Order: sequence, then C-alpha cells, then structure tokens
Amino acid sequence: MRTLFLNPPSFEGFDGGASSRWPASREIESYWYPVWLCYPAGMLPDSKVVDAPPHKISIEQTVAMAKDFELLVLYTSTPGFHVDVKIAEMMKDANPKMKVAFVGPPVTIEPEKTLRGNPAIDFVVRREFDYQIAGYAKGKPLEELPSVSFRKNGQIVNNPEGPAIENLDELPWVTKVYQRDLDVTRYNVPFLLNPFISFYTSRGCPALCTFCLWPQTHSGHRWRLRSADDIANEVRFAKEAFPHVKEIFFDDDTFNYQKARTIELCKKLKPLNFTWSCTSRVTTDYDTLKAMKEAGCRLLIVGYESGDQQILKNIKKGATVEMAQRFTDNCHKLGLIIHGDFIIGLPGETRDSIRKTIDFAKRLDTETIQVSIAHPYPGTEFYDYVKNNGLITIDSMTDETGHQLPNIIYPGLDRGELVDWVERFYGEYFFRPRVIWRIVRKAIFNGDERKRLTKEAREYLALRSKRKRFVAQQKAEAAAAASGD
Repeated sequence: MRTLFLNPPSFEGFDGGASSRWPASREIESYWYPVWLCYPAGMLPDSKVVDAPPHKISIEQTVAMAKDFELLVLYTSTPGFHVDVKIAEMMKDANPKMKVAFVGPPVTIEPEKTLRGNPAIDFVVRREFDYQIAGYAKGKPLEELPSVSFRKNGQIVNNPEGPAIENLDELPWVTKVYQRDLDVTRYNVPFLLNPFISFYTSRGCPALCTFCLWPQTHSGHRWRLRSADDIANEVRFAKEAFPHVKEIFFDDDTFNYQKARTIELCKKLKPLNFTWSCTSRVTTDYDTLKAMKEAGCRLLIVGYESGDQQILKNIKKGATVEMAQRFTDNCHKLGLIIHGDFIIGLPGETRDSIRKTIDFAKRLDTETIQVSIAHPYPGTEFYDYVKNNGLITIDSMTDETGHQLPNIIYPGLDRGELVDWVERFYGEYFFRPRVIWRIVRKAIFNGDERKRLTKEAREYLALRSKRKRFVAQQKAEAAAAASGD
C-alpha cells in the first residue's frame, strides 16, 4: 500500500507531534524532526513523510494529497487531536478507499474512545508502531498485528500488547528518510546550531518522572540501545548526506544515562570530528562529561524542572538540587553549554517554591532556559494525581494559536498567576546584565545569529504581550466574581 506518514498542519507554528515531547507552539518558533514516523517510512520504499508545520504545508494542500495514497498514518497529540481528526475526515472524503491509522500518545491511552467517536479512523497502534504499520502496508491483516485496536463486527478489538523492539540496529536510519522527504533547513531550535539534524541512539527511559509523556505512553521505561558502531555509521552517512548541517542532536530521552555506555560511544564518535549535542540528567559525573566534551559535544539539554527539593521528590525526579548544582559547575568547567528546562505548576507548587526555582535558575546561570507550564497529559502519573485531587480544570491546555495555557489550579495559585510567574521567570532571568551581554555579543560578531536573534526577539515579545493580556483578563474575571459574591 502506498503510505503517507503525516505530521499534520495545525496551529501556526505548532510543533505538535512525531517527535515533540511537549506538544505546543513555543515562545520562539521551533520544530523537531518527525523521527517516530521516519522509522516505519524507511521500511516502505514507496512511502512518503510529510511534516506539514515546518514545511508550511496547508490543510488544503494536505487534503489534496489523499488521492495519491492508500494508507494514511497520522501522528497525533492531545492538544491537536480534534484538528487532526478533522483533517483525516477531509482526506477520507477526498479518497474514501484510503485507510486511516492514528498513532501517538492520545490513541495509545484511549483507543476505544478514539475509534468509537471517530469513524474516519480505521485503526490505531498503541505505543511503538514501526513494524505494525510496515506489516499492514505489506498486506498483513490487522488481526495478526500486536498492539493494534480496530473495529470488527460492530465491536472494538484490542490485540494483545506487543513486546518492545529490542534490536534497534535492525531499524532503518531515519537520516535516509530525511534525505528523501524533508528539507532539513526548515528545522529550527533556538539553542541548536542551524541547520541541525536529530535522531536517537536509544529508546525508553528508566527514570520515573511523573509528568514525562513518552516513557509512560509511547516508548516505555525499558532502556534499549543501538550499538556504538551503528550510531557511528549513521553519523558518517549524515555528514556526507548533509554537508551543510552544523550539528547533530541525539534526541534520546536520556542520552548519557549509563557511564560505561556513554564513554564507549564517545570513543566511536570522537574520530568522526563533528559537533553534537544531546539530552542529559544531572546525575552524570565529571568523567563522563569530560569524555563527551572531548568527543565533540557542545550543548546539553537538562531537565532541572524545579529548584525546590520537595517538588523534585513529588515528581520522582531521582535527583537533588545539590546534584544539579554540582553537575552544572562541572559543565561550566569543561566548557559545555547548557539549555536548562524548568516547569511551573508541578505537584506541590506554591509561590515560595516558584521563587526558589527562579533564584536557583539564576544561580545556575545556564546559557539559555525554557520555562514550561506543567501539563498533565492523559496516561501520566501526573494526570492521575491532578484528576484524583480535583486540581484539573476543563480549560484547554493551549490558546487558539497552540501556545501553552494552564489547565490546573492549586490552592492560592490560579491560572492567571501561573502564566504571570512564567513571564516573571523569563524576565528576571534574561534581563540581567550578564545575560544581555551574552546575547548582544552573539549579535555583534555573527551576522546569521543577528538575524536569528532579531526574529526570535520579535516572536517572544509578541507572546509576552499576549500573555500579559491573558493575566489581566484573569485578574479582571476574578475581581468581577469576587464583587458578585
């Protein structure tokens, strides 16, 4: 079956699925690669991957593609699900013979609800879907495919869960699919060198963070590894296929989880002489970081989440504030750049804990930060917590353009105040003389960076203004409700 793998158009600038762990439109327009779709696409030579958001492909253009395919595989996300369903319906209307499969966290968690409420969807694959999609496209019946849910004789059939893929070396290289179907210059993440490409060296994450989407809904907690040789060989291919690319990002849930494996891999990467970045936990020691730096590592994405020890305990982070400080000091000594991720609104959050986190972030003084609003995605332990404690609201988790809005409230912290704290966090962090100088220095000495930073500044200031309006609206509504009482 000729197969279309689709990361669908949605909100303008929305990075909604196929490789985004935190589906949303971000402060600055960013796009990750649709890695999950590219694995099964690599098994089907006559398939096509369409990553609509970064390639600026409209809904109308997407629907027009329906006539050319027999199978549509759409990676969906919780914020974008309803728009994704509408697109699938339109494509099915344009080509009634086309089969439609949905994959991604929302349909993994609620396969029966998905199928009962959306007749345009023929089947869903829960969790990993690589071999199931390839098997179906090659003629295998749904009844024989593990982890598939579908309709039969008016009933929903949920096939037994299949085992996790253990031999990752048998999977195709996604970089070959990038070369075939994607324009790599369309992908931008503000803290990575541009252009960049990304792929995985492992699947799964042994960490138990309660809020994290993928290990709980998609890739699992079992940590499975590609061999160092296979990774090095894909890097060699990527360097030849994309000579203009400035950086490779290893987008694993946790790249350097195990010291021995990381050092072994670094020995294979070092002779290749290229710049790379990756994710990291603060539990990584100095020797491992040193091996990474010597092998060409430039930057680490680090999930600090909070500067309050009780919050870290509440979310089962498996790390302490002291570990985070020591790790950061080691990175600074080695010249490794850090992009720090923080979250406002995790279980137990108060004004005091937020203040601790802001002050902690300023002490760490990483190169860049991202501050997210905590979102309880269905299927996560965090979701169960807020639902069981009556903390979740019926409000949407995004606004009309896909930007994050809180859909949880804590005693003494309403939705408006959570958004206000995010803006205060950014303001206090970035409007410090040393940080301003870091940014200005880049703009002075690098013309490409100057253009990029100017664009990013416009996008951020526009969103900042929008958030301030939201906060003012929430305060006005609260005041009106109080006066009404």
